[in-house]
Amino acid sequence: MRWIKGLILAVILLVVLLIGILFAVNNQQAIALNLIWVELPAVSFSVWLLATLTFGVLLGMLAMLGVYARLKARLARSERHNKQQRKELDQLRTQEFKELT
Repeated sequence: MRWIKGLILAVILLVVLLIGILFAVNNQQAIALNLIWVELPAVSFSVWLLATLTFGVLLGMLAMLGVYARLKARLARSERHNKQQRKELDQLRTQEFKELT
């Protein structure tokens, strides 16, 4: 079953790669970007789109960093609480056995 998942993932990656290559080949027009405060050099349209996608992914990851840290802290707190509860439960179980004897 695991090899089927790997095969499907490989096929999907191959298709995405081929579509990306076709996109890059079909969009070779050089475009210069003028961002109000700076003018960027003329580079192919596909490079600008790839750069924009990369910037967006990095910006999204940065935005999610706070949420990730908060969830990680909450998980650690819950695990500590769970450990404390298990310890208390074990103490109550041993105390119950001592009272019965």
